[in-house]
Amino acid sequence: MQVLRDADRFGAQPGGAPHWVEHLSVRDLSVGTYSIPSGGIDTQEPHTEDEVYVVLRGRGALRTPTASAEVAPGTTVYVPAGEPHHFVDIVEDLVVLVLFAPAEGSQASP
Repeated sequence: MQVLRDADRFGAQPGGAPHWVEHLSVRDLSVGTYSIPSGGIDTQEPHTEDEVYVVLRGRGALRTPTASAEVAPGTTVYVPAGEPHHFVDIVEDLVVLVLFAPAEGSQASP
């Protein structure tokens, strides 16, 4: 067992840029937190691994080329590897738990 005690290392900074902190990375899984301040712009690119987002704080929407979903605390969203997606219309500082399987970057071409 490993207790992840990095909670003090994440959180949207007012007026700041999106902030990513990886808390755990093992071969088949990585876990981190992604924070975007209210009004912020999500500039992430599609990932080579499947992702699950669990919204911990804040409100906004998650948009893909084919759908858009409002997100708020407790919302859980699955995004398959390679699908373009962005958080948009962030009206309250957003903090999201992110799980990658397998670990983030492990499927990227060398």
